[in-house]
Amino acid sequence: MRAILYGLLFLVAAGIGYVAFDWYAKVGSGEAYGGAFQLVDQKGQPISEKEFRAQPSAVFFGFTHCPEICPTTLFELDGWLKQLGPEGENIRAFFVSVDPERDTPEIMDQYVSNVSQRITGVTGDPAKVAAMTKSFNIYSRKVETGGGEYTMDHTASVLLLEKGGAFAGTIAYGENGQTAVAKLKRLATGS
Repeated sequence: MRAILYGLLFLVAAGIGYVAFDWYAKVGSGEAYGGAFQLVDQKGQPISEKEFRAQPSAVFFGFTHCPEICPTTLFELDGWLKQLGPEGENIRAFFVSVDPERDTPEIMDQYVSNVSQRITGVTGDPAKVAAMTKSFNIYSRKVETGGGEYTMDHTASVLLLEKGGAFAGTIAYGENGQTAVAKLKRLATGS
């Protein structure tokens, strides 16, 4: 009986190890992270994965009706980029809506422009946004709150992508500001 238990534990540990290795191999491979997409920016202009790959990028997925996490993250991201000054001028920042049904380009423009001139809002056809978020391994789900209203559950980390689109890490919601600035500095300098 004990041998069977040890055998099962070994198989579970090996399976977890394989999954972790496979994930790390994909994100640490130097290949562009996420799939191709065709959406629009907050001005209604076409935007694709090429924009995420042209320069180092900080990408946050959220929605304009978010009560706390999204406005806080956008405000902090803008502040961190300002702290970097000229050293971080090559970093592009994006706010991708996980609620494109409500987040039209006009709404995104008003929302993002109130927070930052450095961050570009991204939205589009709901099916295309869903495919894009899935390709970036972003969790999002509509949660009914009653009376025809809803909120969105979603991944609350900022993705960091190197020039070329390779995964460079994340900044977690609530992460220490000095740590976040240090991560953005490494992203900007490529080190």
